[in-house]
Amino acid sequence: MTHVYCPECGFQSPEAANYCARCGAALLPQSGGETTLSLSPEEVAAAEGSLPEQLAQEGSVLVVRAGGGRAGETFAPTGERTLIGRSPECDVFLDDVTVSRRHAEILRGDDRFTIRDLGSLNGTFVNRRRIESTVLEDDDEVQIGKYRLTFLRR
Repeated sequence: MTHVYCPECGFQSPEAANYCARCGAALLPQSGGETTLSLSPEEVAAAEGSLPEQLAQEGSVLVVRAGGGRAGETFAPTGERTLIGRSPECDVFLDDVTVSRRHAEILRGDDRFTIRDLGSLNGTFVNRRRIESTVLEDDDEVQIGKYRLTFLRR
């Protein structure tokens, strides 16, 4: 049996489902075809600041995979402390009621990143396990409220 993943919350649903059983979002059927893109040399030169190059230059980032219609957005942890939450004052602003105002923080130190839950109501999950605090590794999946993010260490 094949499955479809919800573009909003990432919930796995049967392929025949039209709406997500968890959040009610419309499920978009995946097209089986591929798309080919042709670029002129001028367009290739203009794309020099593309996302893969930016990620390589920025170092470690959180990439939104699903939730809130923000898939593809990236957040680079800056400084020694990066605050994640629903408050506009947070470094990573996730505007949804499933996210606490001050939900979690990422701490940088000794060439590693640690994520710590700040007593949030819905919890912070890394690789589908609820955590209080843990060291982030490359390709770890972080879930905060309905947002699923991937931690990339470059």
